[in-house]
Amino acid sequence: MSVAFSAVPSASTPANPRSRVILASLIGTTIEFYDFYVYATAAVLVFPHLFFPAGNDTTALLASFAVFGAAMIARPLGAIFFGHLGDRRGRKITLVGALLTMGLATFLIGLLPTYSSAGWLAPALLVVLRLAQGFALGGEWSGAALVATENAPKGKRAVYGTFPQLGAPIGFIIANGLFLIIAAAMPSDDPSRPSMAFLSWGWRIPFLFSVVMVAIGLWVRLNLVESAAFDNTVRTGQVRKLPLASAVRTHSKELILGTFYMLATYVLFYLMTTFSLSYGRAAPSAAVPGLGYSYTTFVLMMIIGVVFFGVFTMVSGPWADRWGRRRTLIWITLAIAVFGLLWVPMLHAGTVGVMAWLIIGFSLMGMTFGPMGALLPELFPANVRYTGSGISYNVSSILGAAVAPFIAVALWSFGGGPFWVGVYLSAMAVLTLIALLIGNETKDVDINN
Repeated sequence: MSVAFSAVPSASTPANPRSRVILASLIGTTIEFYDFYVYATAAVLVFPHLFFPAGNDTTALLASFAVFGAAMIARPLGAIFFGHLGDRRGRKITLVGALLTMGLATFLIGLLPTYSSAGWLAPALLVVLRLAQGFALGGEWSGAALVATENAPKGKRAVYGTFPQLGAPIGFIIANGLFLIIAAAMPSDDPSRPSMAFLSWGWRIPFLFSVVMVAIGLWVRLNLVESAAFDNTVRTGQVRKLPLASAVRTHSKELILGTFYMLATYVLFYLMTTFSLSYGRAAPSAAVPGLGYSYTTFVLMMIIGVVFFGVFTMVSGPWADRWGRRRTLIWITLAIAVFGLLWVPMLHAGTVGVMAWLIIGFSLMGMTFGPMGALLPELFPANVRYTGSGISYNVSSILGAAVAPFIAVALWSFGGGPFWVGVYLSAMAVLTLIALLIGNETKDVDINN
């Protein structure tokens, strides 16, 4: 594989126009998160009914979440693979490969047979394609973050770092909005279960639709040129033969700190998006009681919360550029820890309390997720930056996101309510807070080094 490297631009002039940087970093993560959210929604609504043996509903839901979490295990492998390519061959070609992998896996999920027609082959294929999704996402985020931060004007790296982060709320709204439209077109008489038409073929539409979004994303990314940071690495002969070995040998502390920086973010992220959908729809009279909202009502409430997620993602960038990444995140992480202890009184306060819970939770999500687009890349030099930031981001996905929905359902079942789930979130926030107190500020590092 060969790559043509562009001439090195001046430090003050980004290699890519501002609009191209914003669009390329935003559209790719929007597509990747769209694909991920489509699966997350189906993991609650569809897969327990179609891809596992009929029987205990809680067992089927846990099995579906286990497959959901399996992708997180593949993400560090994807981070290593795509990070190696990104640090040796360039950001552009690597981002194209990650996007193609994710799009193909998502499209094929929409074509899978179900358990009733293929037996255990159906969940086995679902696991394989879910692993492919995770593998691709392992290489997507860090590349998009590098495109944004390595092309950012001086003093605005955290602002630019929020553009790939915005893909999460935008992808959520598109994915769940499409599911809502399909569910409205195929209404169910039972609010706790989708209609037969939805279960038969309607659920496949969002997965198949991803091919359209991937085509748009590829067109944007193929027009990128390499950043000054990567070009400088090539010109000065600093490209490492084995970026992973170099990152582990020389930046092991940063790898560990970066992993724990993301921990509370990941746990909050998946509790608010995946667990909340299960808890919100479960009947109050069920063996494991929930809030008893219909699917449509609760998803609309979630979308309102996600709007705050997007707004505060954008707000967090200027905060982190002004006050520093570390200082900003310390206060936000403290707020997450307090939020976890307030779940019960908020969720027991009727619809107003539930709506406040969603808005506060998603607002905190935006505040903590936004600065990560700049913070994690700033921990590493340019020649191992793709690998280092990707591994930290994705190993944290195992410690946080892979197990968060599963642990949450287990704690919910054990306690019969959300109290211990909130305590779990607070405990993870304490671990992130410790890491932030140990780490150093990165606001003024030279991104082209």
